[in-house]
Amino acid sequence: MKIYFAAHGTTTDNENKLASGWKDVDLSELGRTQAQELGPIFSNIPIDMIFCSDLIRSVNTAKLAFGDRLPLTIDQRLRELNYGDYNGQPSEIVDALKIAHINEPFPNGESYTQAIARTQKFYNELRQKYPDKTILIIGHRATQYGLDTLVNGKKLKELLSVKFKWQPYWEYNF
Repeated sequence: MKIYFAAHGTTTDNENKLASGWKDVDLSELGRTQAQELGPIFSNIPIDMIFCSDLIRSVNTAKLAFGDRLPLTIDQRLRELNYGDYNGQPSEIVDALKIAHINEPFPNGESYTQAIARTQKFYNELRQKYPDKTILIIGHRATQYGLDTLVNGKKLKELLSVKFKWQPYWEYNF
């Protein structure tokens, strides 16, 4: 199975340097433009199906990029990390707490270990159901961390210490 991962478009929280987590924030004008540009990027890449988280920023990225060109399945397990009491708080504050919450949940939220287990369960189910398919996942950093740890064997501490650098998509081969 081949998976392409694309991050949702820029949100108003991203622009305001806020860590959304499970706060359901929509795309900014820039994010809508990024989403519209995503579809043509995949015009020559054969995709069988698209999955995304149920958070509006991922759903709207998928819909703006692909319309109804491909089947879209929305799954809550592909959500961003739940920062609990820190959902929607300044990124600077949340970023400083990330390493401490690899195994310990954020207050009223979840740990990175819990989020990765959630996403990996989803990916393992995909692998069983669609072993010969090419799939696009539109999601969040935690969604991608699940792939990076499962497929590439990366460690969470390493992933959390690297600043996110946007690119159109990443490829993963199971």
